[in-house]
Amino acid sequence: MMFKSEKKMRAALSVLAVMFGASAPVSSFAQEAAAPAPADGQAQAAGAPKLGWYKTCSKQEDNDICVVQNLILANGGQLVTAVGLISVTGKINRKLLQVSVPTARLIPPGISMQIDGGKGQKLDYAVCLPDKCTAEIPLTDAMIASLKKGSDVIFTSINFRRAPNPIKISLEGFTGAYDGEPVSESKLAESQRSLQEGMQKKAEEARKKLEDAQKAAKAQ
Repeated sequence: MMFKSEKKMRAALSVLAVMFGASAPVSSFAQEAAAPAPADGQAQAAGAPKLGWYKTCSKQEDNDICVVQNLILANGGQLVTAVGLISVTGKINRKLLQVSVPTARLIPPGISMQIDGGKGQKLDYAVCLPDKCTAEIPLTDAMIASLKKGSDVIFTSINFRRAPNPIKISLEGFTGAYDGEPVSESKLAESQRSLQEGMQKKAEEARKKLEDAQKAAKAQ
């Protein structure tokens, strides 16, 4: 992100930390997001538990930062897509839409955003880290209005095999999250615990199925 001063740059990096650090499940996502990205065939993460749309707010130096976000994770907890609408007010006043996807992406195409099958809008990548690539675009009132009226939004990145990876995210609950109050720390922690428990349950089910299959194979 291109700010004109070092202080603004620090604030921008703090925004990234709020969106993709503190907002993630406390005890699992921070570690598991660094794991290898899910295979493209798993990109839709069918059946993976979700938190849905929610808003968090915090104070960063002289700025108030609110992020309306949605995290899509694979069943193993790896990042599939993270979306954040970031509003910074105070000494800095700026609104951004940021989208993070796994690494191994082609950079020039960026990420395409398409609401309800409408015309796609390109988000250019701003930074790629070892565990994710993040694209961003200024957040406008027209964009917010389209998201509020929409049914779903599709974010499409292009992987290193030059294959598109579309991820559809329901916009149900978006308006309530955007216009409503931020979630409390206790409620967010409770949701995160439920998310982690759901992941652990699915991992245990997958492990048991594998063990049963191995036992059946040995019995033949």
